[in-house]
Amino acid sequence: MDSERKTRTEALMDAVRIRIANRAPGPGERLPSIRRFAETMGVSPSTVVEAYDRLEAEGVIRARRGSGFYVTGADLPPMALAEMGPARERDVDPFWISRQSLDADSSVLKPGCGWLPADWMPHAALRKGLRALGRADDTLLSDYGSAHGALALRRLLAGRFADEGIATTADRIMLTGSGTQAIDLICRLLLQPGDAVLVDDPCYFNFQALLRAHRVRIVGVPFTPTGPDTAAFARAVSDTSPRLYITNSALHNPTGASISPQTAHRVLSAAAAHGVTIVEDDIFADFEPAPSPRLAVLDGLNRVIRIGSFSKTLSASMRCGYIAARPDWIEGLVNLQVATSFGGPSPVATALIAGVLAGGGYRKHMDGIRRRLARARAEAITRLAPLGLVPWTLPRGGFYLWCRLPDGHDAAAIARHCMTEKIILAPGNVFSASQSASSFLRFNVTQLAHERIFTVLARAIRNTARC
Repeated sequence: MDSERKTRTEALMDAVRIRIANRAPGPGERLPSIRRFAETMGVSPSTVVEAYDRLEAEGVIRARRGSGFYVTGADLPPMALAEMGPARERDVDPFWISRQSLDADSSVLKPGCGWLPADWMPHAALRKGLRALGRADDTLLSDYGSAHGALALRRLLAGRFADEGIATTADRIMLTGSGTQAIDLICRLLLQPGDAVLVDDPCYFNFQALLRAHRVRIVGVPFTPTGPDTAAFARAVSDTSPRLYITNSALHNPTGASISPQTAHRVLSAAAAHGVTIVEDDIFADFEPAPSPRLAVLDGLNRVIRIGSFSKTLSASMRCGYIAARPDWIEGLVNLQVATSFGGPSPVATALIAGVLAGGGYRKHMDGIRRRLARARAEAITRLAPLGLVPWTLPRGGFYLWCRLPDGHDAAAIARHCMTEKIILAPGNVFSASQSASSFLRFNVTQLAHERIFTVLARAIRNTARC
């Protein structure tokens, strides 16, 4: 065998080993066919045959006559959080991006972060609510939260869902410590290590981080301006038999797109035909000028689980999320929350949130936020255009712009450059399961007020052009 052929074969073997180490595919599961893998990797079928034969000799995979090659799982180590996937540059590591944004001091600018500036939040209403809590019964200030969470807030949520067309009751809603904890509990209830889970590609990067912690196989489905690519979704459902699909239907993170009625119906049909449960994260719902289609509304909370939180609209300091689902799932999820957190979220947090939502000030607050966001979004598009940054789609609302870079530029390189000047960006591959978004950046339009961001970004684009 010549050296070039040997290099290609060994590179292919390494690629297979990396996939197996990340449980994609997992133990006992079938590898891609020889022809399909050759097309994917851009090599000849004979190279794939040789790589598979050598991996079989090592005991990594085994052949089944007339069926293909399968992962043995021999000597496959437990997956550690720090080893979830191949090593990547720190500036495209979701944990690093999150920690830098959370720990940054006031001198650091954060156009890549995922929340509103403090001066956009309803501080007057929150302070009024806190003063009222100071006069509350002693038990509110000292007791554990109830298993389902505060009834007053659950009733408010049930009323909001009824306005959308979801007929449900407070006993089909539970409160959690956060939206992230809501997903974690759902994963604990419904998933086993090695299960396949569909996510949008791109998607919110913490979906991927959390799923890796549960040792499941992440399957990315290409995302379009009207929702997931329905043909790719149907193939993925058929080929991988996923247990869950996790998505934002409205004002999708990171793209800002919203699902169309046609796409929503096709996704629900494909999921129902293969028994796939859908987790619909509706955290950005109140930023929409008018409701777009919702999977939970169309499904009626049968196979769709609705989750959300109040961190984006009210306060990230008063953490509280929620889950709305079938009664049997709620029962199991409540038990899990008692086992892992001994009850629901802080009664202080839930009472404060319920008080703000019940007052007329919240609706007025969100009306003002939506108008302010529309102005910030238009200004951001105008300011980014001279740098060659073009929105992939124009969102109906929210605070994200998913922007394509000029040809010949890499988002990770630009992010590295900007980090040296205390500006945190969110490069595209942070959000992409397939690592196919290297030419994108996600911008938070509410965090683009400082002129220095555009000066540094322009310099980074000039200095990082690929030859």
